[in-house]
Amino acid sequence: MVLTEREWGALIHGIGFGALFLLAFAGGLAGLYSLRPELITTVGIKERMLRLKVGVVAMAVAAWGTVITGTWVVYPWYREKGPESPKSILISDEATAGWHDFGMEWKEHVAWISPLLATVAAFIVMYYGIDLIKNDRARKIAMMLFVLAFAFAAVAGLFGALITKVAPVK
Repeated sequence: MVLTEREWGALIHGIGFGALFLLAFAGGLAGLYSLRPELITTVGIKERMLRLKVGVVAMAVAAWGTVITGTWVVYPWYREKGPESPKSILISDEATAGWHDFGMEWKEHVAWISPLLATVAAFIVMYYGIDLIKNDRARKIAMMLFVLAFAFAAVAGLFGALITKVAPVK
């Protein structure tokens, strides 16, 4: 199997950064959730904090990687001029024009909220560190931001998969 340059770009954007994002989210959320005083032992604190910090920072980095490669690598291919471009294919049919009008607008603009929220969550974890065990409010805020970052990215990823199914970047 041979992949074109564009297929490699889309693969790195969607599968590479997307998979890292999902794994980091799962690990980070579990780490934040389990950072409650009743679940922590003295021995487990050091190991758990390292895993949590790695998870939340990895999610923020993956979110930035996803939106940057999507915006400056994959997206220009989508917007190319000509009747065979993915954008032209979508807007040429009334049944799929909404995918461009709403789905691509989400991916272009709203998806950028995800790395911002993930970065704030990572900052909270790095700043408070072990104090998150006692500071329930900061821990819950970090969890909320983390989940919102995931939600914005999940919607963008879903739109990306559905749009690519109808009008792939070739």
